Amino acid sequence: MSVPQYRKAAAMALAAGLGLSLTACSTKSDDGDSSAGGKVTITVDCQPVGSQKELLQNWNDDVVEFQRQNPDIVVKSVSVGEQCNNPPDFTARLAGGTVTDVFYGYMTDLQQVLDSGQAMDITEFTNKETVPTWDSVDPALKAAFTDNGKLYAVPVKNYSMGLVYNKVLFQQAGLDVNNPPKTWPEVREAAKKISALGNGIAGYSEYSAGNTGGWHFTSLLYSQGGQMLTPDGKKADFNNPLGKQVLQNLKDMRYGDNSMGARQLLQWGDLLTNAAGGKVGMFVGAPDATEAIVTQFQGKYQDWAMAPLPGQDGPAKGTLGGGEGYFFKKGLTPEQVKAGLKWIAYQKLTPGKGQFDYVRAKPQNRPVGLPQPLLFANGTEAQKQELELRKANANVDTANFALFEAAPVPIKGEPRNAQAIYAVLDAAMSGVLTNPNSNIDALLKTAEEKVNQLLAAEN
Repeated sequence: MSVPQYRKAAAMALAAGLGLSLTACSTKSDDGDSSAGGKVTITVDCQPVGSQKELLQNWNDDVVEFQRQNPDIVVKSVSVGEQCNNPPDFTARLAGGTVTDVFYGYMTDLQQVLDSGQAMDITEFTNKETVPTWDSVDPALKAAFTDNGKLYAVPVKNYSMGLVYNKVLFQQAGLDVNNPPKTWPEVREAAKKISALGNGIAGYSEYSAGNTGGWHFTSLLYSQGGQMLTPDGKKADFNNPLGKQVLQNLKDMRYGDNSMGARQLLQWGDLLTNAAGGKVGMFVGAPDATEAIVTQFQGKYQDWAMAPLPGQDGPAKGTLGGGEGYFFKKGLTPEQVKAGLKWIAYQKLTPGKGQFDYVRAKPQNRPVGLPQPLLFANGTEAQKQELELRKANANVDTANFALFEAAPVPIKGEPRNAQAIYAVLDAAMSGVLTNPNSNIDALLKTAEEKVNQLLAAEN
């Protein structure tokens, strides 16, 4: 779950000039033939929304160029909101069978997509012919979309989380921007100083709704050295001193110090809107959170820096990593699958093209130089090309991410059935952030019981 992958709900929109509604998405083109006129037609979601003018123009330009290079393929684009995957909306589209031919999802969505019966096995079609850089893609990312040896999606982004902080507020609060907090007690002390600036500023801000609370609980638990599930994946494993420490830290800041602001129940866009407005001193996020702050919420790149995720008494023992990819709707023809793979390869997996077109991004004030996405394995040719292009076209101060890159925290993946688990943990997060009399033991016990029920229903 990351920047295209966060949880802001948005209305479904029509693709510009195409007149294609979401409910009309199917494996067939508008005239009922997926290969009408000798051309193969595919519908693809995650087109930027109209308010993302430059991103939308880039997408549309890429569609035109891709179709020029592949005159036998027609790409019909669909927008499903700013972040492409709002979990309740995504679940509803799966249940209703209204996903596009090629549809965006998180790594954590694999089980849900398989359970819905909407996923197509693309193993036999995915190779260097359809995706030229396929051998360079990190095997761990491929594994995240693989079940019983079968591949169901192509990874297009990878991330890990750290501490994002506002350098301007740090300076105003008398804090050293080059020495951000390394432990949660240090985060607490810094948050008190930042919130003391007044004017509605939260020293530290946190999610607690729309599955984002459970998502962040997981990363905070990893920082303590904990795990969400038992090694066999059959039971919850967060109702323990480590999980209690996570919630106690937040409760202490929220009600002991009043350093987290009065407004809670924040989802992805809520927190980043506040951050862009200079009202947040620190929060947990991935590197591309700064991109969203600027491109979607009118903040400034130079205001933000990033450090490793703090630990309780020293360096964090782990941090959450994840990502997203594109699934293929069951029932597509082989020609449609190959066409979809070619489009993904062009738009998401080719250095110098699509999301890696850094030459185009630089004058658009879109960030070049962020340590993300980490798609290609170390030492591969595609990674070398991407890093060279990133360095040559950097337009953000890479020093702002130097601390984050210099001390990498061990990355742990998201738990199975993550979105359902995150929804459960939202209640625990919102509990300690909205009720000064909340009982942490009771919140975790209830969450544990509900997660165990979810897991039992799967087995």
